[in-house]
Amino acid sequence: MRSLLLIAAALLSFVATMTFEAPDANAVVCARGVYRAGCAGYRGAAVVRRPPVAGCRWVWVGGVKVRRCY
Repeated sequence: MRSLLLIAAALLSFVATMTFEAPDANAVVCARGVYRAGCAGYRGAAVVRRPPVAGCRWVWVGGVKVRRCY
């Protein structure tokens, strides 16, 4: 009788685990680095280069020296 109960419990637990379906993983992970940024998802990965760091420079406008920052 004891072995019959163990077999029944094992069969019941196996059937219970097979009835539930795990959801698909749709997570997307993004990271920002020093030189480039990138995202990785379930369809692949994408890497994007960062634009050059904005800086200031001196230019002549109408005979006057002006500092332009971009």
